[in-house]
Amino acid sequence: MDFYWVVFSGLGAIVALLLFTTANEGSGVPSAGASVAAYRRHMAGYVAIYSLMMLGDWLQGPYVYALYEYYGFTVKDIGRLFVAGFGSSMVFGTVVGALADRHGRKKAAMLYVILYTLSCFTKHSPDYWVLMFGRLLGGIATSLLFSAFESWVVAEHFAKGFDERWLGDTFSKAVFSGNGLMAIFAGLLANTLVGNLGLGPVAPFDASAVVLMIGGGGIMLLWSENYGDPRHQHPLDHQFKMAAAAILGDTRIALLGAMQSLFEAGIFVFLWTPALSPNGEKIPHGMIFACFMTASMVGSALSPILMKRFKIETYMKYVFAVAALALSVPFLFHLNGHKEAPALAAGSAPQPGAISLEGKFQLIAFCVFEVIVGVFWPSMMTMRAHYVPEELRATIINCFRVPLNLFVCVILYNVHLFPLSIMFALCSAFMALATACQVKMERLVALAPPLPGGAQGQAEADALLAQAPDLPLTTGAAKV
Repeated sequence: MDFYWVVFSGLGAIVALLLFTTANEGSGVPSAGASVAAYRRHMAGYVAIYSLMMLGDWLQGPYVYALYEYYGFTVKDIGRLFVAGFGSSMVFGTVVGALADRHGRKKAAMLYVILYTLSCFTKHSPDYWVLMFGRLLGGIATSLLFSAFESWVVAEHFAKGFDERWLGDTFSKAVFSGNGLMAIFAGLLANTLVGNLGLGPVAPFDASAVVLMIGGGGIMLLWSENYGDPRHQHPLDHQFKMAAAAILGDTRIALLGAMQSLFEAGIFVFLWTPALSPNGEKIPHGMIFACFMTASMVGSALSPILMKRFKIETYMKYVFAVAALALSVPFLFHLNGHKEAPALAAGSAPQPGAISLEGKFQLIAFCVFEVIVGVFWPSMMTMRAHYVPEELRATIINCFRVPLNLFVCVILYNVHLFPLSIMFALCSAFMALATACQVKMERLVALAPPLPGGAQGQAEADALLAQAPDLPLTTGAAKV
């Protein structure tokens, strides 16, 4: 256990150092001014709501599998439940993203609260098809979580006339709090409810529902509504045609989608447990999860420093390259398979928290990858704000998630057929491809810098639509 505390403490010290550096250097946002004060209120309100939404999501993660086991379902049954969630996100997520652009991002955020809360309530039933219905609701909600909230804050940011460069600060703080602090707190709270208080594996889902409803109240009271473009309302099929035109009309948008799918399609979440305990070693999952989340906080604390000193399009190729190298470490360790653990001496027992030397190297590599995850999210969100058309933001973001969810469904359904070495080789190859995409992106941006607020992508989408006789030319340019 001492090794895990060394890793956790070391990562925590790095987070503190980065926060101190950011405080001394500044985040790129001026320290005074009326617009700055208004921005800080706007940013703090969004980060608070986003953090509650992420807390509601994180609370469910640690005990989903355990709950299904508690109800007596087989591994095959549980696998199908997970596939249903990803499949639902793939099939319905794109539609709800388009509806968010058309009918309002605030409404979409509230729909997320409602659907995810209902999904939590279904966890009280041991009936397989009720749980399946809950997974379908959860899949739709997940698509809304990763599109509607980002779309709302970007539109609101531009509507209030804030400097576009400040978006990186908003996303960095949101990821640091929502994907870092809230994840660690969720793990501790869920463990307390189930382990210390003995409330059963459904308790974290009840806590999640409460948190989601509190966040929903905040959205209702504090958020104004915004749309892709309130002046123009289009049928759903028109919305998808416009999104396709924007993606095909701007290679940079297509590259962003490819990088998002390649990065998020890494099935790391399914692989780290067997990688660290190939012979059934008793590892402390909660402590390892805390290490991963602290590493992610290192990345989100590092991202504003990187954004201030370098162009995002420049440093992101190195970010993807480091991710590829980090995931190649477990590939090398598992290339020839693990040897069986030596037999225990008579009367001895496996030590809780025991981890091999190879496991320690892999844990460090996984923490490096989690640092990259922390850098990726605010950086990718900021790039999307630059290039993705405002009118179609949620639609396009969810279109990007279709290949991601399709891949995860296929792999999850057949994960037992592939050795760990193949799976990690695939993940590392995806990161390498993302690196190549980012290099191409950097070259394109050097030739044609982006217009503010995604106006460039919208302009090219309008040009394509003008050539399509079956579509009325009513898209208009995105507001800057």
